[in-house]
Amino acid sequence: MEWEPVVGLEVHAELSTRSKMFCGCAVVDSTVAEPNTSTCPVCLGLPGSLPVINRKAVDLGLRVALALECKAAPVSVFARKNYFYPDLPKGYQISQYELPLAVDGVLRILAGGETRTIRIRRVHLEEDTGKLLHEERPPRSLVDLNRAGVPLLEIVSEPDMHSVEEVRAYAMALRRLVCYLGVNSGDMEKGVIRFEANISLRPKGAAELGTRVEVKNLNSFRALARSMEYELERQAAVLEKGGSVAQETLGWDENRGRTYSQRSKEEAHDYRYFPEPDLPPLEVSSEWAAQVKAGLPELPDAIRERLVAQTGLAPADAEIILADRGTVDYFEAAVKASDAPARTVAAWLNVDLSGLLNSRSLPLIGPGGRPAIPPADFGALIKLVAAGKVNGPTGKALLAEMLDTGKTADALVAERGLLQIGDADTLRAAVRKVIAENPDQVEAYRKGKTAVLQWLLGAVMKTTGGRANPKMVRTLLEEELGGGSVK
Repeated sequence: MEWEPVVGLEVHAELSTRSKMFCGCAVVDSTVAEPNTSTCPVCLGLPGSLPVINRKAVDLGLRVALALECKAAPVSVFARKNYFYPDLPKGYQISQYELPLAVDGVLRILAGGETRTIRIRRVHLEEDTGKLLHEERPPRSLVDLNRAGVPLLEIVSEPDMHSVEEVRAYAMALRRLVCYLGVNSGDMEKGVIRFEANISLRPKGAAELGTRVEVKNLNSFRALARSMEYELERQAAVLEKGGSVAQETLGWDENRGRTYSQRSKEEAHDYRYFPEPDLPPLEVSSEWAAQVKAGLPELPDAIRERLVAQTGLAPADAEIILADRGTVDYFEAAVKASDAPARTVAAWLNVDLSGLLNSRSLPLIGPGGRPAIPPADFGALIKLVAAGKVNGPTGKALLAEMLDTGKTADALVAERGLLQIGDADTLRAAVRKVIAENPDQVEAYRKGKTAVLQWLLGAVMKTTGGRANPKMVRTLLEEELGGGSVK
């Protein structure tokens, strides 16, 4: 039988606030801070302590919700979500359930060359848990509560995705969005954004959903894709044998490449939700929502449409440039400096510069917003190539030198005398010299081995120190050799 995957994603994104969700404790980097140093009676859940809502967290949550075209609720309510939390000392999490911050949004993704619209069911605020650390010798578990109480935004999609490619595209698009909005750093290695996939299978063409499992706490696109691939294969094998899939919560073992059972899947009533008695309902006025919406930056979808419409950029190239806002700004500054078509700049950026940076494990935009190569300098290099002052291979060699030395292309060209030779008489002399020195290759070409022409072109380039105009050299070679091979 042919099976159809049905997947919905829950995404947890920590909000970039200075203090925690319900107290004044500083938000610290839990990967480097001394454990349990940013805590207080509120986030420790001590008796008599009272939580207070962090307005900045609400602002940031609204930014995401409105960017996703959600309807912001005029009144939302915090609730206590009860179950055993070894890393949340009060034994419950303050979250939102029946009345969330916002509902009914959409996120558009590109998958398989097509645009798909994924519905957003809800966006709600809650607090993060602490972090458990497991040691083998001696066997013990330790808890770090620095992260407990950090503002967390949960974004829940409808089960609208039907392939690993769509799920990955959705996760990447959502991460990109929260980074554009400045509400989350997107640093997945630090766990500031985490995915939970609800995965099921149903017969192809069926309307009824299959039994779903939830794979928890996936903090990389690789883990998300691999866990989904494994789980779809596992469930298909169970169903093909006539078995039934158990509804449960699963973990993902990255080293073994498989899921494992954590507990039976809870339903809402298992959490015994009830309104948080120490917090009043959260009221978001229409004026507040309008103010947040007016402050939204240009979003990825709008940037993509603008780049494609105004510059003729291919959607696939635009998608690469949209990886983050810094890359977009870099690209547009380079286009302005280059006087070259946007497609040309995109090719240099997406292929040549990106490949060079990847080979050296360097980011395009470094610490403090400092670019690896200033966009004006990058654009000036492309301008030299487009104007025919240096050829393509020389331009690519210059790019590496610019990265190594910090010098501009103009300075390097002047220092080393790299201006491209475009004088026909000079190039014709070089072509005749190569033809005279390589009679065997010339004879082979004239007998029909046309590929030899490329070898001869390379010899001319070597003779001129790589400075010859390749197009002119090819034309001159064909002229000197009689316009082509002899039949």
